[in-house]
Amino acid sequence: MTDTLAPARPAAASAWHEPGILWTRRWTDRLFSFAVERPESFRFRSGEFVMLGLPAEDGTGKPTLRAYSIASPGWADALEFFSIQVPAGPLTSRLGRLAAGDRILLGRKPTGTLVLDALTPGRRLFLIASGTGLAPWLSVLREPEAWARFDQIVVTHTVRQVQDLAYRTFLARDIFDDPLVGDLARGRLFYYPTVTREPFERPGRITRRIEDGALFSDLGLDPGFAPATDRAMLCGSTAMIRDVSALLERAGLTEGSNAAPGDYVLERAFVG
Repeated sequence: MTDTLAPARPAAASAWHEPGILWTRRWTDRLFSFAVERPESFRFRSGEFVMLGLPAEDGTGKPTLRAYSIASPGWADALEFFSIQVPAGPLTSRLGRLAAGDRILLGRKPTGTLVLDALTPGRRLFLIASGTGLAPWLSVLREPEAWARFDQIVVTHTVRQVQDLAYRTFLARDIFDDPLVGDLARGRLFYYPTVTREPFERPGRITRRIEDGALFSDLGLDPGFAPATDRAMLCGSTAMIRDVSALLERAGLTEGSNAAPGDYVLERAFVG
């Protein structure tokens, strides 16, 4: 009688990638961006989100996780993220202290509705954001398909203070030097920042500037939302998304999804 070795079982695939941080950038004491290595097998559509996290600090509990929109386009070599740091936040307080070379947990299944596939064809695309809700628009804007599908793209970004206008220089100037979409965006991209709690050339919430027509007149655009030609994506605070959705619905636009594309989309995973 001879001994027989049972075949070795393959190691279970981890639920996470563990990429290293490539760089970090501080915008304010609360806002920061960072990029991580892109795993070779990681695929996503521009505008999607993914779970990010860190292992439990005691090394034994469950990891601390949060959904983050990917700020880099689907073709990029690195994955960029835009975050707020909450002093007592279980994840963001730790993320904000990380540096190049540190590792994080990255989910394997990006998803989301803030993608071009969830919109029906149109001529003008409004990308409406507040706070760190700007992140998916940084992805969509650098996607050549967006410029193939729309004649004009309007990016609005509403924040509390002027210093919170992260990526302002990129959206107002540097994107036009992008080797892939710079020429496509020239003369067709409209950047519209607003500030709610400090003096600014465009003060107030974006909802008020839509209602009184300032958004359109300031940019020299045809007034109001037109269901036949206008499409919109919303990301940011619950209040902003609720109020802008109501304005879009009042104008005759209907909400879409991956399963049933429509005139506008929002990310319900981020809406309370």
